[in-house]
Amino acid sequence: MPLNSTRGGASAKGFGFTAGKGWDGTIDYLVVGGGGGGGGDGGGAGGAGGYRTSFPGGTKLTLTPGSYPITVGGGGAGSTTPGSNGQDSTFSSITSAGGGFGARFNGSPSTGGSGGSGGGGGARGGGAGTGNSPPVSPSQGNNGGSGDGSTNSPTDRGGSGGGAGAGGSNASGPGNGGDGLANSITGPSIYYAGGGSGGANSGRSNSGSGGLGGGGAGSTGGGAPGGLNLGGGAGGGGFNNNSGGTGGPGVVIALAAKEAVNRLSVSPGTNTKTTTPTGEVLITFTVSGDLTVS
Repeated sequence: MPLNSTRGGASAKGFGFTAGKGWDGTIDYLVVGGGGGGGGDGGGAGGAGGYRTSFPGGTKLTLTPGSYPITVGGGGAGSTTPGSNGQDSTFSSITSAGGGFGARFNGSPSTGGSGGSGGGGGARGGGAGTGNSPPVSPSQGNNGGSGDGSTNSPTDRGGSGGGAGAGGSNASGPGNGGDGLANSITGPSIYYAGGGSGGANSGRSNSGSGGLGGGGAGSTGGGAPGGLNLGGGAGGGGFNNNSGGTGGPGVVIALAAKEAVNRLSVSPGTNTKTTTPTGEVLITFTVSGDLTVS
């Protein structure tokens, strides 16, 4: 593994770059973990994958020549029992945690999972999952919501998953998944890392909506999946053994100055290297692979 440095371009000479000439090795990033899977049978929703970025205006990574393994976290599985956490996404020193799972009503546990953003609690009083776990600054996500505390009610509902921009709402409230955050590192402004909404009993007129950024909607039937390569949390499944949805896979995106165009390559071919209208180098990993710096 090459040495990863946070030094600026003026100090990069000793690592294979010449100060003041060409690319200095700095690169912006957006790293989103996989969304959590939804719980079933009155289940809570999955929390969004962790969201960490340097764009715009944050501290960039500084890369040195060598190969960097990139991990794109998969979404957690949905279930008629508690779902499972999403998987972590990584780029160099940056790790964004997978989203927390959605719990099942009266399940074990009935509390939503902790993760990048927390999963929703199961119906009938399940507790909310904790977001920004493990803790980083700035925060990578928010808490989920708790399940409805009533007993044997046709309006029971699981709690919603947290998103990068907001916590998931409690089932006793609007029941919506927490919204993600918008980022324009690829050019257009796109929302990432929204939380799902909880599964509901048949007496609910609606199950709430998934959060902006790929949050899946809960249902009285099966929960919807999280958004593909957005790190969205999945919706919870309804009562009578309906399953929660599968969390959305995460994504790793990087943006470098135009002078880096011949210094960066990606594998496998599913991932892409393109240039923006202003000539910057845009790298997108939708599956795990390697970024090579020459």
